[in-house]
Amino acid sequence: MKVLIVDDSAVMRLMVKKIVKAAGFDAEFVEAEDGIQGLEKIESESPGLVLCDWNMPNMTGIELLEKLREVGISVNFGFVTTEASEAMRTRAREAGAKFLVSKPFTEESMRSALQPYF
Repeated sequence: MKVLIVDDSAVMRLMVKKIVKAAGFDAEFVEAEDGIQGLEKIESESPGLVLCDWNMPNMTGIELLEKLREVGISVNFGFVTTEASEAMRTRAREAGAKFLVSKPFTEESMRSALQPYF
């Protein structure tokens, strides 16, 4: 499955790739540095799953998700972020996010979140 990782930190994108692989998922990865690039990659690459940070410059993760839903794109979308308040979890769910994995994440927390989508 093609997985798009959207995060402004190259180190974090690498960590997410490593933990997804370690959790046992066979994925082809595409990367984007912010929501604007993420939107472009979703349109050009058609990933099966998007793993997105919440706080990024130019377009945040929640803005990206809301834009996707506004234009009718229903890709499986989850957050991998330090933001984990109940208000943010609620906003993410209401916008259509399938899950929210809090940083620091573990192999097991990632496996649990991603299993339904592989």
